[in-house]
Amino acid sequence: MIADENAAREWVRALPGVDDAAMARLELLVELLIDENSRQNLVSAASLESVWVRHIVDSAQLLAYAPGVLPGPWLDLGTGAGFPGLVIAALRPQAEVLMVESRARRIAWLERARLAMGLDRAQVIGLRLEMVETRPVSVISARAFAPLDKLLGLSARFSTAHTRWLLPKGQSAGQELSQLKKWQHMFHVEQSLTDPQAGIVVGTLAGMTKR
Repeated sequence: MIADENAAREWVRALPGVDDAAMARLELLVELLIDENSRQNLVSAASLESVWVRHIVDSAQLLAYAPGVLPGPWLDLGTGAGFPGLVIAALRPQAEVLMVESRARRIAWLERARLAMGLDRAQVIGLRLEMVETRPVSVISARAFAPLDKLLGLSARFSTAHTRWLLPKGQSAGQELSQLKKWQHMFHVEQSLTDPQAGIVVGTLAGMTKR
């Protein structure tokens, strides 16, 4: 487990391909987040005391389960405050990261943060997920967006046999996965690095079970 802010920064800095510019983008993101959180409730105030553990590493750990080179976009559903979407874009600035968010103030925040960090390949899609144009993607991520079965129903249309799903699910990961009956999948649960009680659903999706 990564339990303190210094360890969190060191862990991120040790990731493959992370340089001074990437760390500077993340430091800027933290500054912007703290400032914006005084105007709108992006994250809980208590979580800002351990922002690198709770938000930066909690997002960045998904890279361990993602392809090294993405042939297509990384689609982040319900990005909200920018996690994991802005963190992934900051660490992989050459990747096409699509952040779906429907709330107007969150959309404005994501755009300001994206521009401030110079994330030219990242895009904020300010629509409800149901209105987003269907396209195949390399990775689908979602942090606290919807229960697993509902999430798949909303977003399976973006998935191919090779799309990697990376879904932080907290304490409910194992339970939600065990209840997933109508989908053909190769999902399993990985242990979160930031919470001993939390899991990440990782894997690929084949489609709905034939009846």
